[in-house]
Amino acid sequence: MQTLVIEGYLAADPSILSAQGSGRKRASFRVLETTRYRRADGEQGERTTGFNCVCFNEATAEKYIEPFARKGSRVVIQGHVENDTWTGKDGVEHYDLRLIVADIRLKNRRDRAGNDDAASEDVTGSGTGFGIADGYDLNDDIPF
Repeated sequence: MQTLVIEGYLAADPSILSAQGSGRKRASFRVLETTRYRRADGEQGERTTGFNCVCFNEATAEKYIEPFARKGSRVVIQGHVENDTWTGKDGVEHYDLRLIVADIRLKNRRDRAGNDDAASEDVTGSGTGFGIADGYDLNDDIPF
């Protein structure tokens, strides 16, 4: 399995969705990453790439992503890539790549109430390892 680490900004507020059969919640969001470069003629250029991301860890989605992540939040995400295939209403098959989130770190944390006093803190939510899913409080000291 290939592991991918990206750093970028959320393109929109994450969607918290419930699975039809089990009712388990997951977070779905898009991260934009911009690369700057210099062209052969010396001019500056930039390229923005979008990554569709899904976090299947219910605790991380509900207690970390939903209250703290929003459009424009700077994030660092680690996970693996999977193919996503679906058939549209017109019968055409569509293909896409998506990043399955294992670990996520918000670089600028602000709660939905708009309090900016914690704006520069780093907080981590994790699908594997430690974080919200393992019962750590975001306001506690990091245990390492």
